[in-house]
Amino acid sequence: MLLFIFLPIISVVTQSLYIDHEQVFVEVENCDFFGCKKANMVDAEATAHLKEEQPLGRFVGLSNYFNRSHLASTEIAVAWRNTESFGDFYDAVYNLPLYRAIIFTLTYTFVVTPLLIVLGFLIAIAVNSLHQRLKGLVIFFSLLPMIVTPLVGSLILFWMIDSRGILGSSLQVLFNDPDLSLKASTPLTWIMLMVYGVWHSAPFAFVIFYAGLQTLPQDTLESAMIDGASRWERIRYVVIPHLVPLVTFVALIQLMDNFRVFEPIVGFNAAAHASSLSSIIYTDLGGESRLLSSASTTSVLTIIGVIILLSPVLYRTWRDWERKV
Repeated sequence: MLLFIFLPIISVVTQSLYIDHEQVFVEVENCDFFGCKKANMVDAEATAHLKEEQPLGRFVGLSNYFNRSHLASTEIAVAWRNTESFGDFYDAVYNLPLYRAIIFTLTYTFVVTPLLIVLGFLIAIAVNSLHQRLKGLVIFFSLLPMIVTPLVGSLILFWMIDSRGILGSSLQVLFNDPDLSLKASTPLTWIMLMVYGVWHSAPFAFVIFYAGLQTLPQDTLESAMIDGASRWERIRYVVIPHLVPLVTFVALIQLMDNFRVFEPIVGFNAAAHASSLSSIIYTDLGGESRLLSSASTTSVLTIIGVIILLSPVLYRTWRDWERKV
């Protein structure tokens, strides 16, 4: 915990308080046959010496958190004063990179998480009621989305929804629109990413709920059947209360996982229509000029977001534990 969690977090927080050193320029005079001209050139030695003296960069405190690439406090204040409607304000906020990523990340998280829990529960109930000989085969196929590597799974679905793929061409025929493209529309791209998220993560919820169903008290279930409870009433009053702790566990894990959504955006090549906090960090760390300070700042904001997101679930878990004690 100390080596792989605490120390890296301290390092990231520290780096977010610095920015890269500016290059040191010197004025030089270039002379040729036509005369002499003055020009500015990078002093590589002085720049290297400055980086050697202060390897973290130049200390700027919390200014990284409030610049345009992150919380954009100045831009938000200007938009709040100058916009007359919520729609205009939303458009202004959406054009800011961090808020655009937060909007997609929260939408993805709050749509995918409940849907995969419900789907995983329904699959678990269906498989649990199958004949013993069929359960193994159905469980195997139900787990395939989780077995497939996320990037590979997203690429497969990406090819399927292409205009030449089976899903893309089928939709063109269904809507009688040969120019219809799921990849050209931002709303359709978001829906596609969320469908993939549910498809990929539902097996995890299924495994947890199916294991919980094996510990279901049969005496309680048989008593409900004797009392004339229907199948829906047995599920509602016996099965669901028994699985509530597991629902909390699955929600906790999936909230953290979905808030860090990254692979689908890369696999679907959807950066033009959707960006997440993780994809911003990846972009800042890529290329020749690595923006360590910007990536560190976004990482800290992501950690804070995860803590805020999980606080209701953690509070409920603590309250239930305190009640039992």
